[in-house]
Amino acid sequence: MKTLFILRHAKSSWDNPRLADFDRPLNERGLSAAPLMGRVLAANGYRPDLIISSPAERAKMTAALFRAATGLDIPLEFDERIYEATPQKLQKVLSKAASKEGSVMIVGHNPGVTGLVRLLTNNGEQMPTASVAVIELDIDNWSEIAPSTGRLIKLIRPREVEKEIVTGKQDLTGR
Repeated sequence: MKTLFILRHAKSSWDNPRLADFDRPLNERGLSAAPLMGRVLAANGYRPDLIISSPAERAKMTAALFRAATGLDIPLEFDERIYEATPQKLQKVLSKAASKEGSVMIVGHNPGVTGLVRLLTNNGEQMPTASVAVIELDIDNWSEIAPSTGRLIKLIRPREVEKEIVTGKQDLTGR
């Protein structure tokens, strides 16, 4: 059994129209949502062993802020194949993860990440920015990852988390 965390990059800035898509940074909302999601996952006991991210600026920033907020010292790798990847290409990237990794997080872009959730779990829920899908995979090695081998355990969206914090249902300690 393996656990996959799929994190869509947080909200990016469109302030500078001269920037290439690849170089767009996070906007203010993205800068707060990425660490929020890291704290929420850590507080609920979800801890990836490895993070593999797109090298696009908004994804790199999301991955770094997420990792820092978890307080975990876990490897963060960048893979250029993730930028503009199809679900099948994301599956191929994950299939190369070391077998020793019990859980892996991939940080990428839509429509690829939403498609990957659908490919692995047959669940068509959308992945808004900074959302995290937690998927249990019925595999022993990452090389076995294939369509329909996963089960969506949880989809965590930043707006829902923010509402829970306001109403007192979420205190970031997992209670």
